[in-house]
Amino acid sequence: MSFQILYWHWIVLGIGLMLLEIVLPSFTALWFGAAAVIVGILLLLMPDLSGTLQIVLWTSLSALLTWAWFKYLKPLSIDRTKAGLSREAIIGEVGQVISVPNAERKGVLRFPAPVLGADEWQFISQDEELSSGDRVRVIDLSGNALIVTKA
Repeated sequence: MSFQILYWHWIVLGIGLMLLEIVLPSFTALWFGAAAVIVGILLLLMPDLSGTLQIVLWTSLSALLTWAWFKYLKPLSIDRTKAGLSREAIIGEVGQVISVPNAERKGVLRFPAPVLGADEWQFISQDEELSSGDRVRVIDLSGNALIVTKA
């Protein structure tokens, strides 16, 4: 009894591996599946490929596609924004008071360049005596207000 791997076996294996990726978070099975589909297409175009060569092609293509994913494609998907890092992005910034704190000690300051999408922020002062035009440094956050001290 002889078993021969046909082109559609590779394509079904490849689609199965790619569907398996739905439940796996690594994107590794996707590339093994893509390699199997490629081997299936090659076998359809060249039906005289030996079983050993098919396995070697599948292994090599799987390794190559997986390496290309981690080397070139995955770095493109890394989030380089400062979303979720607002505290770290704003502490230490220096701005200028444009509205003196009122009875609740909240005022408005302006940064020379927008910080986290806004150039004006409400602030709470640690120093009692601030006047319009003073330069202040952000030392902490309190909700949506900045806690500042004179720079």
